[in-house]
Order: sequence, then structure tokens, then C-alpha cells
Amino acid sequence: MRESFLSFSPPCLGEEEIAEVVDTLRSDWITTGPKTRRFEKEFARFIGAEEALAVNSATSAMLVGLAAAGVGPGDEVITTTMTFCSTVHVIEHVGATPVLVDVERDTLNLDPAAVEAAITPRTKAIIPVHLYGHPCDMGSLVPLARKHGLLLLEDAAHALPARHLGRMIGTIGDLTAFSFYATKNLTTAEGGMLTGAPELLEKCRLWSLHGMSRDAYKRYSAEGSWYYEVVVPGFKCNMTDIQAALGLHQLARLPAFQRRRREIVARYTEAFSTLPELEVPVEREGMESAWHLYVLRLHLQRLQIDRARFIEELRRRNIGASVHFIPVHMHPYYRERYHYAEESFPTAAGEFRRLVSLPLHPRLTEEDVEDVIEAVGDIVTLHRR
Repeated sequence: MRESFLSFSPPCLGEEEIAEVVDTLRSDWITTGPKTRRFEKEFARFIGAEEALAVNSATSAMLVGLAAAGVGPGDEVITTTMTFCSTVHVIEHVGATPVLVDVERDTLNLDPAAVEAAITPRTKAIIPVHLYGHPCDMGSLVPLARKHGLLLLEDAAHALPARHLGRMIGTIGDLTAFSFYATKNLTTAEGGMLTGAPELLEKCRLWSLHGMSRDAYKRYSAEGSWYYEVVVPGFKCNMTDIQAALGLHQLARLPAFQRRRREIVARYTEAFSTLPELEVPVEREGMESAWHLYVLRLHLQRLQIDRARFIEELRRRNIGASVHFIPVHMHPYYRERYHYAEESFPTAAGEFRRLVSLPLHPRLTEEDVEDVIEAVGDIVTLHRR
């Protein structure tokens, strides 16, 4: 058994990030400024997007995207129940109504057939969530959105860098929101990015900073002007240069991070595929997952313990684990507000009960990976029926 606790997903920061942050702190500019703009440009280039807007979270990216597209009271937005609550919160925040749908069993991404069945004359947008880093079926969703004239706003909080049939996620829908939270494949501690067409992103930029026609750098720097106008009732969602300083070097290191993630995934899958008590995650043909999470599914009928006990047994062996996610319709607010039952979305509800997320990050050593494999195997052996 390990002597020290193996954290589920710590950040992977190096001396380059630290030096860049120090340089920012010693400069005359620490909030939104030149490093944020440089990060936006380098991120857009990396993804292959036309333009990018740096914000303080993926939640904010989705919020300003909906607002800029004119989504509001009286509108409906279709999304998945198998996601983190923020995906659905932003729909409520703009005054629209979230319409949840069930998921496909293999990827747990939203089911395009369920999306199509949920479209009404009030539908204004679709928010696909690329869960765990695996792309949704955009080949079905894009024509569906175009047919009905709907905004396609992708929640790619897990999906950097992922590819759908050779195309990078971030270049397919109308807008794509990325997360740089502390646990993500690229981190700025807190932060996010929105990609899309320049004309739409310009509207999003206005909404992201109080609806002002000039940000602080354009007002207070040497080349700036004091004059500004408020043109929309915007939010406060901007990224700082301190965050961008981290992101610049995290972006440069991302390809190496991803190679390591895929090595770990291959090792896990090789080991766990031999155990009939476990179901390993899939990667569909033509898709390239970002592998933000490695999520096992327990065949509980083959075990004498439930999921909670399985996770507790991992913790006893000093292995961190988690569950992603409790379906949105099972949370009290959404359950009571929209009168959902647990089985309103049977695939999501059923699969949720057997999900376990294992440690997956570039800092894992070979010994760490073997410790995880040994712990999982030991628990299965001790508690199989």
C-alpha cells in the first residue's frame, strides 16, 4: 500500500509559469492587458479558431455567449443532464429555460435523437457537453442546429485538446467554451476561453466586461483614452494578465501533457480490460478524446460492494477518486423546479450509479500508475461475487 495519498488531479506547473507570473507582478499591468491578448491569439492559433476571448471561467464563457446571441426569457436551451451544474445554471442566469435530455450509453454524451425530439418553436440554442474530453456526435448536431436555426454553443470544459473527425474542438460550433480550472488539462488556476467567429466574439467581449466599449487597458495605458460608453448591461468576466501568464506556458506544454495522459490511459485500459467487474471508457473511431478524466464503470452485479464502498476502499489504499457527475436532474433545485424524477433520464441515472473517476494527470509516475492498478485490482479480487 502507498505511504502517501495520491491526489486525484493536482496542477502541473513549472518554473516557466512561475517566472512569467513574477514578470507580470513586476510589470505595470496585472489585470486584463497585453499578456491576456497574447494568450488569446496563441490559443486561437493552437486550436485553429478564427478568434478567442479570455474570460474568468468556462461558466462565464457560456454566459456571455448566450447573452451575446440574444438568448433570454421565453427561450429554451437544450443540453444534457450528465454534466456539471454550471452548464445548466447559465441558461437560468439569462432567463431562458433549460431542457435536459438523456445521453448515449457508450460516451455518456447527449443523444442527438433526444435533442431532435426536444426541439420546439421556443428552442433557441443547443449546448453539447464533450464529457470527460470525448467529442459529442457533432456530425449529427451541426446539421440539426442549422436546420432549425439554433445557436450551437459547445461546452468543451473537458475537451482541450480533442478532435472530431480530424477537426479540433473549438472550430466546429458557433461558439466553444473551454475551462482552465485548477484540475483541467491546461490551467490558469481559474479561467476560461471562448472561441468563434470574430463578429460574434466582439459582441461577447462587450458582454464580458460591463458592456463597456473600452476595457481598462484601452483607457489607462499610454495609448489609451479615458472615454468609454456602456452599450449592453454586461457582466464582469475578464481574465487577468496574472492568469494569462500561466496559460501561455501551459499552452506550450499541452502537447507533452497529452502524450503522458494517453500513455496512462493505455496502461489503465490494458490492465482493467481483463477484469469482468469493470467497464473501461471508450474512444469512438475518428474521435480523439482529450482524456480529461478516466472514468471506470463498475459492474455492480459482479461485486459485493457498492460504488461508495469502492471509492472508500481506494481511499484506504491512499488513492484519490471521485464521481463525475451527479446528473443535473437529480439535484434538488432542478428536480423540484422542473418536476424531474430520478428515472426521467434512465441512461444517465443508471450509469451514474456505477461511475468512478481515477487519478489522471501528467504528474503521475510509473509507480503511481501501478499503485492505482494494484489498488483497483485488489479491491475487485477481495469483493467480487
